[in-house]
Amino acid sequence: MSEATIPAVSGLPGRLARLYGGLALYGTGIGLQVESGLGNGPWDVFHQGVGLRAGLSIGTVIIVVGALVMLAWIPLRQRPGLGTVSNVIFVGLFADAAIHLLPPAGHPVLAWLYVALGVTSIALATVLYISAGLGAGPRDGIMTGLVRTGLSVRLSRFLIEITVLAAGWLLGGTVGLGTLVFALAVGPLTQLFTRWFPLR
Repeated sequence: MSEATIPAVSGLPGRLARLYGGLALYGTGIGLQVESGLGNGPWDVFHQGVGLRAGLSIGTVIIVVGALVMLAWIPLRQRPGLGTVSNVIFVGLFADAAIHLLPPAGHPVLAWLYVALGVTSIALATVLYISAGLGAGPRDGIMTGLVRTGLSVRLSRFLIEITVLAAGWLLGGTVGLGTLVFALAVGPLTQLFTRWFPLR
């Protein structure tokens, strides 16, 4: 193990700290991208679009969609854990809190700073809550369930994200350069952070 690697936590308090710290950071990352106005990640384009049509906050939609997505786990034979249920509830709450507290980016420099911080936060958050080993997020479970049907991880993720992105765009969600940055950067950044936080 390299000196830069942070050992995987085994005690429950440490695992819970990673889980809920990761979920808080994930919601904050969503809020940063939304407030940038430059485009959201694919799922959040969808969440925002649904929220605009239904008159709901993006955080509320994240919670509702997460709960509905968990129903799709049944035919895919996926088992939720504490992390799955916590993801459904807390990411939406933290996203709404971040959107409420963050000032809208009124300048391009601040907007791009929001995008950079948002994408980095989401990548680190993903590694934190997965490394806790307490269950995948509801949307991640759909991907792993599709992998069990014989699809590759890359194809499964592509099919899911292009579907929700297109639907969200049609509903009025924000798609832009920030969406492209998210698509290109979140994977490599997530891989980078696994060097410090080994996945369970």
